[in-house]
Amino acid sequence: MKKDLLVPFDGSKNATEALQLAITWAKMLQEKIVLLNVQHSFRTVHTKMFFNDHAIHEYQEQLFHEAVAPAKKLLEESGVEFEIKLRIGDAKEQICLEATLDQPYQPGQCLTTGVRMIIMGSRGMNPVLGGLLGSVSYSVVNAAPCMVTIVPYSCD
Repeated sequence: MKKDLLVPFDGSKNATEALQLAITWAKMLQEKIVLLNVQHSFRTVHTKMFFNDHAIHEYQEQLFHEAVAPAKKLLEESGVEFEIKLRIGDAKEQICLEATLDQPYQPGQCLTTGVRMIIMGSRGMNPVLGGLLGSVSYSVVNAAPCMVTIVPYSCD
């Protein structure tokens, strides 16, 4: 059975808006929030020349903790059950893998396990610019094994 809400979180205002909506829904559904932060792998020829794996991992951990600190505070104050996870790699791929609990998935396939829904912030790009640069939210909408809610940043 699908349950829990997955919230990809990068520390942006849009991601915070998505988290606030997820907190409201988690309370109504009495489900857990899985807060996911995806860091780049930094596995390039140049980084391998100058940095060892341990230094790269420490840097990823530092970026992770900086990004999720405000979200952790919001979650603790909300009283909902939550889990915070770090994944390394391509954001779209890692979000979809987390949504399926690392089960192999092909678009169009029916899964009975994984998260109920992904709730994520929009970067706020127009469709043309997002298409040229590559939008994570657009990619997740097209590849996710569950419902995806994109939350735009409000101007309030």
